[in-house]
Amino acid sequence: MTTTSSYVEPSPAAPPEEPASAPARPRIVPRRHLGRWVSAAVALLVFAMVLNSVVRNGAFQWEVVGHYFTTSAVLDGLLLTVWLTAAVMVLGFLLGTVLATMRLSANPVLRTLSWGYVWIFRSTPLLVQLLFWFNIGTLYPTLGLGIPFGPEFVTVKTVNLFGPTLTALIGLTLHETAYAAEVVRGGILSVDSGQTLAAQALGLSRRRTLRRIVVPQAMRSIVPTAGNMLIGTLKGTSIVSVLAVHDLLYSAQLIYNQTYQVIPLLMVATLWYIAVTSVLSVGQYYVERHYARGDSRTLPPTPLQRLRGRLTSVRAWLSRVTAADARPAIRGER
Repeated sequence: MTTTSSYVEPSPAAPPEEPASAPARPRIVPRRHLGRWVSAAVALLVFAMVLNSVVRNGAFQWEVVGHYFTTSAVLDGLLLTVWLTAAVMVLGFLLGTVLATMRLSANPVLRTLSWGYVWIFRSTPLLVQLLFWFNIGTLYPTLGLGIPFGPEFVTVKTVNLFGPTLTALIGLTLHETAYAAEVVRGGILSVDSGQTLAAQALGLSRRRTLRRIVVPQAMRSIVPTAGNMLIGTLKGTSIVSVLAVHDLLYSAQLIYNQTYQVIPLLMVATLWYIAVTSVLSVGQYYVERHYARGDSRTLPPTPLQRLRGRLTSVRAWLSRVTAADARPAIRGER
């Protein structure tokens, strides 16, 4: 018995069907803001015109500005201005914190006294306050130390005690204290009351709650305003020149009263004020960034970090362009 096997040749596999070509994605073109470009061009044109008029104007006498910019008289006045600004800010915020605490106290007497102080010193012009303290000897020729409503053990003449610099320091500090008290009070009130209630529920004392919980959160509101006050105080110290205090402006005035070069010496003072204000603005930015860490998880990049990022992107773009230009040359050699 024989068996026959039939062999069936397999049919060739059918070629895979080509997928239908996907539709081309539309090109996304950003919207053109013609008004922005026009306004930017106009602003740059005006800035260039102003800068050209300042640089090429011979009345500014830039060679005289460069000559007096680093003289010892100007630098001594700048040092006194910076010292006076720092002392006024430190003393003003120390006393202002005390007044803010009194204003938030449950004691009506302390609240009234604090409110009265702020009301008086914010209602009186700074120049009037300085002139008042400069002439304090007219009201109180002598100051004494002794028993209240009793005998005095030590007496001193007011004229010998209050010099121009001390008078300026006292007047600016008392004026700054009134504003600092409101800044600190506003910062404390900006903190959610639930934070204080939670601290009390944990058994923390009032002082520790204020020092460890309330104040760190209030600094986010205090620092920006305090930075503006610092810059304003730096510029406001120029008013002490009416008391013959040898600050930056008064030093410049002494020089141009002898040389009659008013505009160049005023430019010297202006440039120094701009330089110091710029340094303080940079410090304010980083202090605000420090206290903003608890408010946001990711902080925005600093200007230096943004500059580094742009330089890195430019280097990467240049390397890509260089590599793209080198490829045709290599192919041609082959």
